[in-house]
Amino acid sequence: MQLVIAEKPSCALAYARVLGANEKKKGYYQGNGYIVSWCYGHLVGLAEPESYDNKFKQWKNVPVIPSKWLYEVKENTRSQYEILKNLMNHITVDTVINAADAGREGELIFRHVYEMSGCRKPVKRLWLSSLEDNAVKEGFEHLKDGSYYDNLYKSALCRERADWLVGMNMTRFFTVLYNSTKPLTIGRVQTPTLTLIVERDKQISSFTREKYYTVVLNCGTFSCESKRFTDLTEAESIVKRCNLSHAAVSKVIKEEKKVSPPKLYDLTALQREANRLYGYTAQQTLEALQRLYDNKLVTYPRTDSRFLTEDMADTARNIIHIIKKRFDFAKAANEPNISAVMDNSKVTDHHALIPTANIKTADFDKIITTDKNILYLLAERLLTATAKKYVYEDTKVILDCQGIKFTAKGKTAVNMGFREIEKNFFNFIDKAETAKKNNGSLPEITEGRSFAVTAELSEHFTSPPKPFTEDTLLAAMENAGSGDYDTDEAERKGLGTPATRASIIETIINRGYAERKGKSLTSTEKGKNLIKIMPEKLCSPKMTAEWENRLVLISKGQADSIAFMKDISDFIKSITETTTAESSMKDFFNEREIIGVCPRCGSKIYESKLNFYCENKDCTFTLCKSNRKF
Repeated sequence: MQLVIAEKPSCALAYARVLGANEKKKGYYQGNGYIVSWCYGHLVGLAEPESYDNKFKQWKNVPVIPSKWLYEVKENTRSQYEILKNLMNHITVDTVINAADAGREGELIFRHVYEMSGCRKPVKRLWLSSLEDNAVKEGFEHLKDGSYYDNLYKSALCRERADWLVGMNMTRFFTVLYNSTKPLTIGRVQTPTLTLIVERDKQISSFTREKYYTVVLNCGTFSCESKRFTDLTEAESIVKRCNLSHAAVSKVIKEEKKVSPPKLYDLTALQREANRLYGYTAQQTLEALQRLYDNKLVTYPRTDSRFLTEDMADTARNIIHIIKKRFDFAKAANEPNISAVMDNSKVTDHHALIPTANIKTADFDKIITTDKNILYLLAERLLTATAKKYVYEDTKVILDCQGIKFTAKGKTAVNMGFREIEKNFFNFIDKAETAKKNNGSLPEITEGRSFAVTAELSEHFTSPPKPFTEDTLLAAMENAGSGDYDTDEAERKGLGTPATRASIIETIINRGYAERKGKSLTSTEKGKNLIKIMPEKLCSPKMTAEWENRLVLISKGQADSIAFMKDISDFIKSITETTTAESSMKDFFNEREIIGVCPRCGSKIYESKLNFYCENKDCTFTLCKSNRKF
């Protein structure tokens, strides 16, 4: 008998149907030589600090750095854990199949249950990018030995333990250091991400708007513009010189340019576009994708690849054929260039996000609007990514008027290529205004030609940086280690992973460190103050991105997990041993009312539910309310 363990019940049901395990039992399905059961996400997690030593009940005792890690079963899902434990160790089960989600976190979820249950039976690994019946069947026909993913498990352990060490120790340390009445929650990825928001807000608030001017010449059928001037008098003098005079064309530069189609979506790119077009949060997009995946309409959501493998050519071509039949915006699409989206070297655990062939029979009327919109985006992107290049003629005209240089620019489409599909799509979703706007085309202009012109002054102001939206914050997180937030080809040493970035943003907002204002994300006073007291190395996006990159290397067997954990431990020790409170911020997070002065040591006295006590932890002064005794 083979025991299959899925990450959640919906996946288990999909596997059971394909495998023929149709007999429903309490907590599992059985039949045809298989038992199919499930977790509810994490059933086993790290133990609390006091499990290592009772002294860690007091937050002042840091750092907490276990020499041997302890785990415990989560009480709210203990019953399902007990079912899995009994099944794993049942005499009829000879092989266990890890069918948790195909990624770092799925590997961790399964291994913790396997280790905690004391199971030592051989493990096989199911690795899927789709829950379609054919994909599930093929996956079970090509199971790998569980040990093949040992490095991925090491990476997952390091991520889990590093997050625990940083979050647990830094939250306790800074909460005590600043006498905060509420925990100052700090995280390995959360705090650098908050720093990005705080720094952007600081740039905006410190920005000084500057006025500048240009001179615009109206040439009849087109207009041209001068360079910028900061001196109003100089700009006005040029208006007087050029008005009602003539401008001669000194140069016409024409160049044919080509724009390649966009790449397919990975999770982060899709979250960015959904935020830009629909205003969806990253979490909303991820949840919609998960529902679509569970309903077998899209491939695996938590992917960081934007390409398909080369053996998927026929699959992609078939899905495009279905899209063209099912979606109105797709009817004008030409023969696809499938090779443009194929690259084995750029696919690791999972290929890019695309719809599945199941959209052929899906009842779109039964799909909620959010999910439908995400499905539309995936369908449109598969079409545009395999379409022809957009080709246009770029024209630059330089004119001379009274010895001053003016410039006019224009674009003329030669072949709309993928932009034609884009235009149809934006009309289809009623977002025509979001289509890429190009400079208008210029009339036919030849060198040496002269135009009678009128001149006018145009006043402008420099613009401050824009607040982060989830679109631009996700880009900043993804490329935090590259130095260029918008460079697709840069090595991505990002903050978090595609699977975790949405939850990081939600955590920052839920803890009151940032807030949404329309599409914008801005830091609160609480968030700004938290970053003020943080050591620079805790806030550094680049350093945290380097840690994330090391986790990736560990998963590939190219970095040492023991060395990584030592570096994390040393990092925590250095902060707890060398950091002192900023005197001006010492009581900034203390919302308690000061009752008086301690008669023993002169420190502040505060009131609790049962007594009055001294803030000085080394002072033993307390006054009980019930009996008024010290």
